[in-house]
Amino acid sequence: MAQKGVQLDLDTISCSVCLDLLKDPVTIPCGHSYCMNCIKSHWDNEDEKKTHSCPQCRQSFTPRPVLVKSTMLADLVEQLKKTGLQAAAADLCYAGPEDVACDVCTGRKLRAVKSCLVCLISYCEKHLQPHFDVAQLKKHKLVEPSEKLQENICSRHDEVMKIFCRTDQQCICILCSMDEHKGHDTVSAAAERTERQRELEGSRHNIQQRIQDREEDVKLLQQEVEAINGSADKAVEDSEKIFSELIRLMEERRSDVKQQVRSQQETEVSRVKELQEKLEQEITELKRKDAELKKLSHTEDHNQFLHNYPSLSALSESKYFSKINPNCLKYFEDVTAAVSELRDKLQDVLRDTWTNISLTVTQVDVLLSQQPKTRAGLLEYKCKITLDPNTVNTRLSLSKENREVTFMNTEQSYYSHPDRFTNNLQVLSRESLTGRCYWEVEKGTGGLSIVVAYKDSDIVTTKFGDNAKSWAFSVYKNRSEFRYNNQTTPFSALRSSRVGVYLDHSAGILAFYRVSETMTLLLTFKTTFRQPLYVGLLLYGPPGNSAELCELK
Repeated sequence: MAQKGVQLDLDTISCSVCLDLLKDPVTIPCGHSYCMNCIKSHWDNEDEKKTHSCPQCRQSFTPRPVLVKSTMLADLVEQLKKTGLQAAAADLCYAGPEDVACDVCTGRKLRAVKSCLVCLISYCEKHLQPHFDVAQLKKHKLVEPSEKLQENICSRHDEVMKIFCRTDQQCICILCSMDEHKGHDTVSAAAERTERQRELEGSRHNIQQRIQDREEDVKLLQQEVEAINGSADKAVEDSEKIFSELIRLMEERRSDVKQQVRSQQETEVSRVKELQEKLEQEITELKRKDAELKKLSHTEDHNQFLHNYPSLSALSESKYFSKINPNCLKYFEDVTAAVSELRDKLQDVLRDTWTNISLTVTQVDVLLSQQPKTRAGLLEYKCKITLDPNTVNTRLSLSKENREVTFMNTEQSYYSHPDRFTNNLQVLSRESLTGRCYWEVEKGTGGLSIVVAYKDSDIVTTKFGDNAKSWAFSVYKNRSEFRYNNQTTPFSALRSSRVGVYLDHSAGILAFYRVSETMTLLLTFKTTFRQPLYVGLLLYGPPGNSAELCELK
């Protein structure tokens, strides 16, 4: 309560302009008090208005009031500076609820500044002084204030626990070492600390090394992100240019077709109109002749009739035909048919091309709802896989019940079989995979491709990943990559000798993991699998390189 009273007094004698204690306090006519310089400055800024106001209540004064120092307020400020502020500062030295209190202080305890591991007592600055003055106390071990000093006292013998029992892995006192811990492997707590300190430093070194590795991984991933963004941006830019070019070509072709049709239309219409005009002239001539013949038919003079009839009755053959040219109409029908055929072909090409683009897209997606998130979850789908001797290349040798394959210096004696790989160091599994499956592969010293593939005669002579029937994740010394249909997506170095593979055949999910102390998702590929899949391994040099399908417990 006293502290709150001091705080209230400080607020009362503070200037509302500078928010500090009053300096040369003055009280203006409205009753509010300010530092003399503060209120002067405030009123100086209001001189142009011819009126002056209080910064708090806004009451106006005309003319400008004369300022006189308040002696009583000045004395009060000085008194509180000497008493109240010192008391508030002293309060800050006392131990609060979250502080370690001095064990020597009586009454209201001061805050401890050090704890002694020999005395097992915490000291304030005043009571700690003997530890700096007395020779014997100077040897004591001082640490930051601690509330757990009593944990160093043996609850049974009330002695300081300075011994560590390695047999029971606990701190004990000297009496305990001669009693229930007699004959146990014991050392001094200091010696055990030294040993554990070395282990701690080793752990810290491992952690720091792992941090460096992870930071390097982060840098590589950042580079990969930049590479992906750059490649994607370039793909979008190039695609836009290509599509713009295609649209321009289509516009040109559309304009050409329109121009050709209109040109043919103009030609045919001109031909028909010319014929129409000549036919109309012939009709006019025939009508004139018909009128003359009609007039002749009414002539009563027989001699005159017979004389004129031969010249009027003769008709010349018509030179023009009014039948529509069918080839003209067929031309326009053929144009429409040709454009329709072009449209259908373009639709087929665009549909097939888009399907190929969709199948070659790879993405890292750790949030797939059907994909297990932990190794324990993945192991629920573990499957036993063995390699098929009928498919193994003659430079490869199988062992460990056909779970391990090794690159040999010489060819092996295998009988001929149509499924045997002849051009590449490859082998397929005996078992086919559908549904959900998980397996792990331990690589040797050389490069390795871990594969799922259709069992098809087309892949016997081609390398895994170079066709649309196999999906290959390849691991080399300084890099890794995913390859499908002769398209490659690069990744950073694996930094592990074991790779986990998860397959969800019906969902079209194929995922690869780095298996070490933790599981790291490297790649998730989404597609549509239309046949059962087989596990494949492709080895690279040197001879002696091997790979093993791990037996998962």
